[in-house]
Amino acid sequence: MAKLRKLGLPTSHRKAMLRNLVTSLLREDKIVTTVTRAKETRRMAEKMITLGKRGDLHARRQALSYIYDEDVVTKLFEEIAPKYQDRNGGYTRILKLGPRRGDGAEEAILELI
Repeated sequence: MAKLRKLGLPTSHRKAMLRNLVTSLLREDKIVTTVTRAKETRRMAEKMITLGKRGDLHARRQALSYIYDEDVVTKLFEEIAPKYQDRNGGYTRILKLGPRRGDGAEEAILELI
């Protein structure tokens, strides 16, 4: 399996944060976060969209076990996934914004294409 970024967080905190970021991305279609968090979030968001493209009951239950909001899962399966039906991956884009004013962390926009 590919190496995960630890993001300076305990495992449970990191997993919860990534689930929140994926849920927010699928709800809002665009989020602003740091570059490393965006790269890690992209991995899981692409997996969720691939589940949405499968569209069967098992895929829906797998998505529900990861995404916090049932309305977001419904949106994923009914609106987002059909847009990418004839696309093999690459559902998201990361645009770098530059350093954040408070701590200088490199910020980025993560958006659905």
